[in-house]
Amino acid sequence: MTDRQYATTRPAFAPTSILHKLRAHAPNSSQLVGLATLVISGGILLLLSGLTLTATVLVLIFFAPLIIISSPIWLPIGFLIFVTISGLLSFLGIGVAVVAAVSWIYRYFRGLHPPGSDRFDYARTRLADTAGHVKDYAIEYGGYLQSKVKDAAPSA
Repeated sequence: MTDRQYATTRPAFAPTSILHKLRAHAPNSSQLVGLATLVISGGILLLLSGLTLTATVLVLIFFAPLIIISSPIWLPIGFLIFVTISGLLSFLGIGVAVVAAVSWIYRYFRGLHPPGSDRFDYARTRLADTAGHVKDYAIEYGGYLQSKVKDAAPSA
């Protein structure tokens, strides 16, 4: 072998290979700026949440006697407000449903084919067919019963 071959081949555990691997996986400047922004904004949000929790606990400690003393007033008022708001929302929701149903029925009878009208027509024809079959069966079965009654009681 020549000296040239020895010069180009490197040992498997060369000390420079670890340095090259570290440099290849090192973050670039934009990744470092992003990490710094993330750490700083996370710290600020953690500080603000701690301050909010502290202020909430202090306000509850300060106003707890007032809340306890005035609770006989607040509970009925809160219940009244809850019932009023839930009744109003229920009324409005039912009103919206009625307006939507009336609008759909109006469009259906005007022949404008609102969404779902094909399923409604299919169900209507299925009901009419079933009713016809039941009627035919009742007429046939009723005649059968009348003949059995005549056989059982000929004088009737």
